[in-house]
Amino acid sequence: MKTVIQSKDAPAAIGTYSQAVRAGDTVYLSGQIGLDPASMQLAEGIEAQTHRVFRNLAAVADAAGLGLDRAVRMTVYLTDLAHFARVNEIMAQYVREPYPARAAVGVAGLPRGALVEIDAILHAG
Repeated sequence: MKTVIQSKDAPAAIGTYSQAVRAGDTVYLSGQIGLDPASMQLAEGIEAQTHRVFRNLAAVADAAGLGLDRAVRMTVYLTDLAHFARVNEIMAQYVREPYPARAAVGVAGLPRGALVEIDAILHAG
């Protein structure tokens, strides 16, 4: 059985996906880019986009009754891997030890011209 999770405090899905899906004790958060949920406009620059991404992820996690401290896995997608160090510094403001497992992937492009996208898997158990 799966349950769809939605938050008005994160951007509405702009395609054929859910913001998150719960299956048992696991919550799968779809990738978030730096869209402001009120205006649906992309934040400017890597720092603002990264902060917005983590706020969006946190809003969806909250709608599932969890926090980002329950993240067991994250994937970071960057259009420029030179931004990785700054994204890592910002991530430390939202996620504490023990840190989730993580991958960072360089990509040719992201939706809406975003510079960063992050998805996460949370465990509620």
